[in-house]
Amino acid sequence: MKQNSTPFVVAEYDRQIKKALPFYEEIFQQIVDIVALLDLKSFKWLDVGCGTGKMARTALGIFEIEKMLCIDVEQEMINRAESFCDNEKVEFLQCDIRELPYQKIFDVVTAIQVNHYFKKAERMAAIKKCYSALKDDGIYISFENFAPDSEEGVGLYLERWRQFQIANGKTKEEADSYIERYGRDYFPVTISESTRLLKDCGFRVVDIFWVSYMQVGILARK
Repeated sequence: MKQNSTPFVVAEYDRQIKKALPFYEEIFQQIVDIVALLDLKSFKWLDVGCGTGKMARTALGIFEIEKMLCIDVEQEMINRAESFCDNEKVEFLQCDIRELPYQKIFDVVTAIQVNHYFKKAERMAAIKKCYSALKDDGIYISFENFAPDSEEGVGLYLERWRQFQIANGKTKEEADSYIERYGRDYFPVTISESTRLLKDCGFRVVDIFWVSYMQVGILARK
């Protein structure tokens, strides 16, 4: 079930993602702000689609984490994340999110720029695995690309996103190539569809807490 989602060379990921994704650093700060409000003590955290381990590096400097498990489908990403984060509280594991074996272990599960790479059935399977991995009352935080509700909105939002990338150092050709991946290499759904899917997967509380460009932050409680 391996799925290679990132368009970037792994060694260049951290530099290139900032040119491609508006408010990349802010995404992690938003998550930190939410988790801080929970006032958890010595808790367990699962980060799916961990990439180069930025969520782990950010969280470990702030929270009293008992254990943090970071998974990614790409072994090369896992290797790079491990090289950046040498901490006995963190474990890195090559694993497809749709094959997670965990049941009621984690207090927090995060999925950053993961779900939009799945079509609907796969997305539901992935979210259900995250739901199962959470303890009762556990928190799931997702950031993903979303689809506007109209074709006019799609065109407007994609053009804005393209101009952001050019302004941040991409050539016109590079920006065009990235934008052309919409609906071809990743499959965003509307915000209302995202929240409905989370509820269908069993979450009792689902709320939007952040929206910018074509990215949305969603908070759900089991």
